[in-house]
Amino acid sequence: MSYLAALVLGVVQGLTEFLPISSTAHVALAARVLGLPDQGMAAYTAVIQLGTLIAVLAYFARDLWQITVATVGALLRPRDLGALLSPRAGEDPATAERNLRARLGMFIVLGTVPIGLCGVAFKKLIEHQLRSPAVMAGSLIVLALVLYVAERVAQHRRGIDSLGLRDALVVGGAQALALIPGASRSGVTLTAGLLCGLRRDDAARFSFLLSVPAVLAAAVFEMKDAVRSPTLGQHGLGMVLVGTAAAFVVGYATIAWLMRFLRTRTTMPFVVYRLLVGALLIVLVVTGVMK
Repeated sequence: MSYLAALVLGVVQGLTEFLPISSTAHVALAARVLGLPDQGMAAYTAVIQLGTLIAVLAYFARDLWQITVATVGALLRPRDLGALLSPRAGEDPATAERNLRARLGMFIVLGTVPIGLCGVAFKKLIEHQLRSPAVMAGSLIVLALVLYVAERVAQHRRGIDSLGLRDALVVGGAQALALIPGASRSGVTLTAGLLCGLRRDDAARFSFLLSVPAVLAAAVFEMKDAVRSPTLGQHGLGMVLVGTAAAFVVGYATIAWLMRFLRTRTTMPFVVYRLLVGALLIVLVVTGVMK
């Protein structure tokens, strides 16, 4: 791998991690175009996700700090934890805001459990058998259709302040599907949020906040494998740093753009794009260009 290839992969990762179009599929496609072997790509992708993780931390720094403080405060008052798991009417604004932050903190933790358990249980399956263009094509197409249905049937009325335990578990459960290459972590969680009735930008906001523990865990667990991977060659650490830096810069810009986009527009362009990329992958598989 050259530094130019590492830069390209970082840009692709940063651009596609937060758009509901599957970063795994696009990084895999970019690697094939660059002539890189698939071996080690799963580990490399997991580590350069640190760049997109830092982008989320930077963009939502204030939210994450307030959520952390409120959650720690709630844990120090265990008698109040049960009441915090669902919104309550009649609270004064300051208390309602503090309780919302504490709820979000607990929901992020609970919502991360499914993907954590599935990631450990199916690690080898995900990194090997499922990393095929055919699986990615199927995931892109099927979940594009699910997102289309969500857009058509969802009410788009609820704000993140109405988020309840059931909603958090639904979105967290959906996040586990992101382990299937081509599914898109942001895509499945955004879709689940829409089906729960959230507005598009609020569904995206919770999706991004929910990604923090999962992406951090994946990067930490894969770090040693990525640095030692034959794909990275002699200057593996340098490649990781270049890819991570590019993923951060592009990822931050992508978050800012997507949050503005979803306030006034639908996800239909992403549905169409997923269908086109999925169809392209099918053609490449059928013609033998990709296996």
